[in-house]
Amino acid sequence: MARKSRTPRWLEAARKRDAGAMAQGHSDWLARALGRAGVMPRAEAEAAIRAGRVEVDGRVVTEPFAPVGPKQVVRVDGREHSLTSSTRVLMFHKPAGPVVHGTDPEGVGTVFERLGAVLPESLRGYEWLAVGRLDRDTTGLLLFTNDERFVRHGTAPQTHLSKRYVARVERQPGATALQRLRDGVELEDGPTRPARAESRAPDVVELTLTEGRHHQVKRMLAAVGHPVLTLHREAVGDVVLDVPEGGWRELGEAEVSEALGFGPEGESDVSAQRE
Repeated sequence: MARKSRTPRWLEAARKRDAGAMAQGHSDWLARALGRAGVMPRAEAEAAIRAGRVEVDGRVVTEPFAPVGPKQVVRVDGREHSLTSSTRVLMFHKPAGPVVHGTDPEGVGTVFERLGAVLPESLRGYEWLAVGRLDRDTTGLLLFTNDERFVRHGTAPQTHLSKRYVARVERQPGATALQRLRDGVELEDGPTRPARAESRAPDVVELTLTEGRHHQVKRMLAAVGHPVLTLHREAVGDVVLDVPEGGWRELGEAEVSEALGFGPEGESDVSAQRE
């Protein structure tokens, strides 16, 4: 069965409060606004707010979910900070081992820890959200952003943002197996969308999907008789991984808007993406 994702408590609370805050002319809630603007990550912001270190328009606020607008004056420890923020997206080359979770019970570590260790000081104040997931043993391109709208854009089924994988598999897939992948494979949670499937080497398959289910690549290849031995994601949309393992870089505006189809107002432009 497909794994059910569990929405974090802070995200559930944020979504419930967003509608009311917007109706009152506010654009965000305080802890998230501080993380989006790069003042401090959300967990640190929540602690600072509850400790009485944050003022909004000269008044101490101790509720992390208090609504706030970009024109309000916010101070942390007496220092004023702008809450104006733009969508920022990072490319990270995930190595095998770390998990895309907040903690790792096995002690190997998380991608958030690996990313934070290599980012410059100027970017460590942001709350970086992973755009989708890669399994512990899967390597390759993982996107991070400070904007929840981009997370939704990059992971929503209706967006059909393509992801290209390279899998080393057991035995050489024949023409029949590749065609089954292209036509769509029947899985326990329903048929998959048609995919692009090509052979790169006798035991290497390039597979491009326009949907993202739990362990989908592994399940599709197992369904056609070629279990995955190693898996690597080399592209999302038209953004191709171009940094070494463990490395990162920030995407430019054109890459975010054109290569990933994310409009300036957070609207999806992916209808023009190749299927």
